[in-house]
Amino acid sequence: MSKRSDHLHQADPALIFAALGDGTRLALVARLSDGQARSIAKLSGDTRLSRQAITKHLHVLENAGLVSSTRAGRESQYALEAKTIADASAYLDRVSQQWDDALSRLRSFVEG
Repeated sequence: MSKRSDHLHQADPALIFAALGDGTRLALVARLSDGQARSIAKLSGDTRLSRQAITKHLHVLENAGLVSSTRAGRESQYALEAKTIADASAYLDRVSQQWDDALSRLRSFVEG
């Protein structure tokens, strides 16, 4: 597990969504969503981005708690943190419910 893994499940939703707001990082999350850990070489293999660019994006994702890394010999293997994705989804569900409740109150006020 990465040294940053202690805070993976306590990540700030703003940090998570900021990390996911980049198309490259979103694509990396999608590639890792099958549950298979991958090295930087495998993640950069079929893109036009350099390994260095992929590494920078992975560090942003790791700092947000969306991926974790483990060392395997000379390589780091990156894996998606499904719990963080589930937490982000639950956060969006709560925000959606708050908006639904506010709209319902507004509808009652306008119609009442």
